Amino acid sequence: MAINNTGAVLKHVTPRPTKDLFGDNYLSFNGGSTAGDTNSFAAQFLPEIYEKEVERYGKRTINGFLRMVGAEMPLASDQVIWSEQGRLHVAYDAAESGADTVQVNSATGNTITLPAAHLVKIHDTIIVSNALSTKVLKCLVTAVTNTGVTVKPYTQATLATSGSAAFANGEDLKLFVYGTEYTKGSSGITGSIDASFQQFSNRPVIMRDRYQVNGSDTAQIGWVEVTTENGASGYLWYLKSEHEARLRFEDQIEMMMVEGEKAAQTMGTNFLNVQGTEGLFAAVEARGVVYSGTDFDTYRTGASSATGVQFSHTGLDTFDTILQELDKQGAIEENMMFLDRATTLEIDKMLASQNAYQVGGTSYGVFNNSEDMALNLGFSGFRRGSYDFYKSDWKYLNDSTTRGLIGDIEGLMVPAGTSTVYDQSLGKNISRPFLHVRYRASEADDRKMKSWITGSVGGNYTSDADEMVVNFLSERCLCVQAANNFVLLKA
Repeated sequence: MAINNTGAVLKHVTPRPTKDLFGDNYLSFNGGSTAGDTNSFAAQFLPEIYEKEVERYGKRTINGFLRMVGAEMPLASDQVIWSEQGRLHVAYDAAESGADTVQVNSATGNTITLPAAHLVKIHDTIIVSNALSTKVLKCLVTAVTNTGVTVKPYTQATLATSGSAAFANGEDLKLFVYGTEYTKGSSGITGSIDASFQQFSNRPVIMRDRYQVNGSDTAQIGWVEVTTENGASGYLWYLKSEHEARLRFEDQIEMMMVEGEKAAQTMGTNFLNVQGTEGLFAAVEARGVVYSGTDFDTYRTGASSATGVQFSHTGLDTFDTILQELDKQGAIEENMMFLDRATTLEIDKMLASQNAYQVGGTSYGVFNNSEDMALNLGFSGFRRGSYDFYKSDWKYLNDSTTRGLIGDIEGLMVPAGTSTVYDQSLGKNISRPFLHVRYRASEADDRKMKSWITGSVGGNYTSDADEMVVNFLSERCLCVQAANNFVLLKA
């Protein structure tokens, strides 16, 4: 009988006359290409690798904005409706009312065309101005029709009388009522003004996402320890993927509240019930203040025979334009500014330029003689006029995978105000921030943020599929009340 011992030869421990490395007496990392060959370092020993996954993008999540400036409360309907008060005083502007609606009607008379069903009454005293406010005239209303009024100026014969306040036929006007004047023993007062309000509504949208992994992969262990922003860590890749799917969905919940749009048309045969929702940006663009072309760090130079070239900062003038618009709205004292990086630095430069020695040196005197304060040019808050502003970076506008990719929006100014409304679920009046989220919930189900697991992994054996499926769902909408006090800064 012959004995075949070919497979029992131990090549990797064959003695050598010298202590040198040979191809058959050490373990190669990339060896073992033949099936069953154990001549591979990686097959028997742990490679020298870094265990921790490198977090090269820092904090990747962008949510938290709405938690900072608003509130969340339940909603038990398909729609939320609220009303907002109208203006208290009567005023008309041709620029806002449309063409041919607030004009001098006759070059020789005193008739002014107004929108139909206007609120100006006989015996009202009004101030009339042209579009540029270079002509201003005070008048008494002597007759009223459904589409206009007849007035008598106090200081000249007619609207068209030559002089500093001579109005041309068809000239656009602005006017407002500042009082009334009646004669002694007068009677027959007519007209009444009911309180006006505007009604707004929004509807919640259903957002869904899922993460899926097969059963075999849940038992696979990798060499790298993975981590995620919510603190989860371990050597199982599927856990990291599940956590990131959850974080991504939470980010999308907030982004939907910020970017949502109402559908202006049918979205398709399979999407007949998709109607969209009004997000923050859409609400401010429709009902708020939009400021385009912001540039808060511009300079104007001028020559001076005494001091040479002088620099004057015009960025503050630009910012004051926004203040003038806030005066026309609610004039809410405290406002929070959420800005992208470029606009944040522009405002820092604008504020730092108020130092008289910004060009020639640093003056500590304007900073309470503190060198640290003078050299720290990252301003977090400031006061201008009667307004306080608190400035913060908004990661959503800087991240290259969100609005930072587009860059058309530079910031948002949010008023720190509240509105008093009657809450049907609580049965009493409560104060709510102008910006708040309503999520769908009742005693039977809470759809603020739902997640559930199906499949063979995770303990919920609800199907015969050898997999784990994590489902995410939320149903909510954003209420932007008093949007006229919000300011959207656009490039």
